[in-house]
Amino acid sequence: MKASEYRNMESAAIEAEISKNRKDLMNLRCQVALGEEVHPHQIRNLKKDIARMSTVLAEKNNAEAAAAVEGGK
Repeated sequence: MKASEYRNMESAAIEAEISKNRKDLMNLRCQVALGEEVHPHQIRNLKKDIARMSTVLAEKNNAEAAAAVEGGK
């Protein structure tokens, strides 16, 4: 997915998707360790998706914190 699609999601949904992708990444790494055939682009894409989602989640959290500070003044 693109970052713009993640920005339209709720924070809880993004966190759930990150968790799912981390489990998938762990499974792929286990398959590599066991010598099974794994396409390297799958691992690379999962890592990039996790990073993309983490960035969007941090942006959302920072925006909420900034809004709370502005609202408290």
